[in-house]
Amino acid sequence: MINNLLLILSLWITPNPPKSVYDFTIKTIDGKEVKLSKFKGKKILIVNTASKCGYTPQYEDLEKLHKQYGKDVVLIGFPAGNFGGQELATNTEIQDFCKKNFGVTFLLSEKVSVKGQDINPLFAYLTNEENPDFKGDIKWNFEKFLINEKGELVHRYRSATKPLSSEIVKNL
Repeated sequence: MINNLLLILSLWITPNPPKSVYDFTIKTIDGKEVKLSKFKGKKILIVNTASKCGYTPQYEDLEKLHKQYGKDVVLIGFPAGNFGGQELATNTEIQDFCKKNFGVTFLLSEKVSVKGQDINPLFAYLTNEENPDFKGDIKWNFEKFLINEKGELVHRYRSATKPLSSEIVKNL
């Protein structure tokens, strides 16, 4: 808890604290760096995922969402093993699982941590950003963060909210 607080504080006391998600760079599941600023002008849906979770079937709807709205919305899955070790061990295993079982073609990051002492800086930022829904630690796999065209967090959804639910789709 204290280390998590120190990480969050370090994000805000650095000379140039992040102003939006556009200030972050991610590493894809196949090792390429991608600046989120590349997606300016589009909405971004960020989802923390896991391969062995009760919510894993949401991959199917995430892929449908990507195919239906991909022109205007960038979907990024962030595999994480923070909850019951429900993610596979390696990026290659995760990528193979997602492709074989759900035909995933949307962007996947490398495996990250979404809470705790080793939290990925993007998730430290997102879980502390004001939004009309709630903030704070991620409770489980498949939480969703909707970013607007300006790089601002505008909605956050818990795991049980399905990717193609009216709650999400009406904001795309």
